[in-house]
Amino acid sequence: MEKQGKRRLRVVLVPLPFQGHINPMLQLGSILRSNGFSITVVHAQYSPPDPSSHPDFSFLSLPDTSSDFNVLTSDAFDFVLQLNAKCKARFRECLAADEATGADDGIACIIYDEFMFFSEETAKDLNLPSIILRTSSASNFLARTALIQLKTEGHIPFPESRSQDPVPKLYPLRFKDLPFSIFTNLENFLQMVSKTSNSKTSSAIIHNTINCLENSSLAKIQQQCQIPIFPIGPMHKIASASSSSLLEEDSSCLAWLHKQSCNSVIYVSLGTIAFMDVKEFVEMAWGLTNSQQSFLWVVRPGSVCGAEWIEVLPEGLKENIDERGYIVKWAPQKKVLAHNAVGGFLSHCGWNSTLESICEGVPMICKPCFGDQRVNARYVSHVWSVGLELESELERGEIERAVRRLIVDEEGKEMRKRGKNLKERIELCIKEGGSSNNSLNELIEMIMSF
Repeated sequence: MEKQGKRRLRVVLVPLPFQGHINPMLQLGSILRSNGFSITVVHAQYSPPDPSSHPDFSFLSLPDTSSDFNVLTSDAFDFVLQLNAKCKARFRECLAADEATGADDGIACIIYDEFMFFSEETAKDLNLPSIILRTSSASNFLARTALIQLKTEGHIPFPESRSQDPVPKLYPLRFKDLPFSIFTNLENFLQMVSKTSNSKTSSAIIHNTINCLENSSLAKIQQQCQIPIFPIGPMHKIASASSSSLLEEDSSCLAWLHKQSCNSVIYVSLGTIAFMDVKEFVEMAWGLTNSQQSFLWVVRPGSVCGAEWIEVLPEGLKENIDERGYIVKWAPQKKVLAHNAVGGFLSHCGWNSTLESICEGVPMICKPCFGDQRVNARYVSHVWSVGLELESELERGEIERAVRRLIVDEEGKEMRKRGKNLKERIELCIKEGGSSNNSLNELIEMIMSF
């Protein structure tokens, strides 16, 4: 489909329409844009990115790809399969129509989220190179792909009595840490794992991670893989600072943080998908206030089942929160974690949040909800040793103790020292001559050679 003489300097990006996947894809676009490529984002109509946040990108919406998907009631993997079917029928037409407009730069390659696997077949049909982007950790990818073999060997499903047992060849993971989905049945989930594990005819794989964090996992993946892998993370530290948040950020919390002393605040955010019931919400509130520590708490509207926002908090508890805490509907998280007042992060441990916290040297209280979050939490607490995990139901006493351990006790101070050390190692990786910088240069050379 390329016209004779066209310079192939345009990269087409195909993100999965969830916040945790859109962020790294657009960060990658910013990195490539700063290295001389033009960027076209081809996206579904469901949960689309905001073009005004990236005015230098071109955005193409695939027709008839909206959805009434609801994370509380719908099967996420069934949604992804349906989305792939819808997009596949329109993606080629979309690229052909765009090419016909006579743009000066031809398409160098298509980079697609691993869950938007229809892109690979379309790229092959159009004789275009394709590259996979994996937005979760390398360790999670190994755990996810191991599920198929574990199922074959009879380890899965497993009884509750084995939940604390170590998984063969997957140290430090226990069976309870495996990245199952809560949104689909096991067979459908394993079918999706199979689809995303096959690199097919793609030319390379990009990982948003760092050698100093996941060297052994990356080495195992490369042993299994016939194509190059490029760990170029943390991409949010390399990309320009434009926001790709689908939710409106409340920056008033930064002024509140300015009034707090160094390392005194626990930042609380459970991401864009996690939900809790009213009882858990109230227990969280009591735990935070009883800790006697300052806290910045993100409560996403609709994230408390049966409530619009925080109106279900008892009146007396609201008064206690006003004295010591600050609640927002969404926060500029990277700026919050970089603030010197923040001494800890109570997180769901999504990979983006985990990277953002580690990169600022902020230790974590891990409260994973599902999927890769459990893998990340286990590595944070038992490999990198920059956090502790809440493993039981949300209960005020446990939350109070965890906050004090992290903000007040010597244990938290030691975690902050290790976190600072890890932050410095990551900064070396993204500087010239560092592992992430070298991988990025190799990736750019590959795309230029197409």
